[in-house]
Amino acid sequence: MRGPLSRQSELMRANVAQPRCAISAAAATLFAIGLEAGAARALDGDWVRGERAFQRCFACHSINPAESARLEGPTLFKVVGRPAAAVPGYDYSPALRETARSGLVWDAAALDRYLADPEEAVPGTRMSAPPLRDAQERADLIAYLSRSGRWP
Repeated sequence: MRGPLSRQSELMRANVAQPRCAISAAAATLFAIGLEAGAARALDGDWVRGERAFQRCFACHSINPAESARLEGPTLFKVVGRPAAAVPGYDYSPALRETARSGLVWDAAALDRYLADPEEAVPGTRMSAPPLRDAQERADLIAYLSRSGRWP
């Protein structure tokens, strides 16, 4: 038995071998000038560990763009950079719709805050997952979500 890891994840791992030893000059520069802590942590995320962290999410969410099952939560395919409450046809909570109207975009920092404590970040959210307190696990999960692509 293969477990909950998806075929898509296996393909991503097989097709994308990236060196993990160096940060690009641009990323190093952003870090040096004081990029917000949540966004900086995302630079250090390990998408392979993030795939494991995603196991706590996959009962309600998918990153597969062809997912046909009706899941409890919205798709997380290309969530990084996407405006909040933007998946057509998904019934978001009034709290998240209101937050989206204020301009929330799911960048690394916003995802970090939300995953750390969904109810604190968006009071009244329907997401029932417990807070993900471990900063490294959040960074890993955000790195994994980033691998599904970025919003247009």
